[in-house]
Amino acid sequence: MSSSLASKADSSASKNDPSGAAPVVQIPSADPISATTTPSPTPVCDLNLVTVTASTDQPAYAAGQNPVLSMKITNGGTAPCQVNVGTSQMEFLVMSGEDRIFSSKDCQAKGEDLVKQIDPGKSETANFPWQRNRTSEACGAVSAKPANGTYTFKAVLGNKASTKAIFQLG
Repeated sequence: MSSSLASKADSSASKNDPSGAAPVVQIPSADPISATTTPSPTPVCDLNLVTVTASTDQPAYAAGQNPVLSMKITNGGTAPCQVNVGTSQMEFLVMSGEDRIFSSKDCQAKGEDLVKQIDPGKSETANFPWQRNRTSEACGAVSAKPANGTYTFKAVLGNKASTKAIFQLG
């Protein structure tokens, strides 16, 4: 009985396929790699995790010593970030209480863009040697020099500002 069933299957297969071979049905097999692992999303830069800090090279300066103001830009995220660290975005701001003493933007001829990649956990630092001079917003002449006392320095990069670094001028 089984031989007659086999011959009927063979004869119907030979009618559909001139070679006489039984049709082969392919069932797609699951790819073991794609079935068990899901691709992790590529980390995206979060500019909210890019921070700016201000510091000076010393806490106090004797007469004749010029402070070096430092702006440190740090990527606290998990992905590299493209950050414009050019002079078009930077400002080094020195204050005495509410008195605006100096800004690097005041007499800047032309700001430049400089986009740099900052990798996760890494930083870029810009240093500005301050000549202990006063400036005004319109870059007008200011003859008064900053007096001895306590000053604050704030670093600004675009829309990000640091906390204030405090230093003394003697």
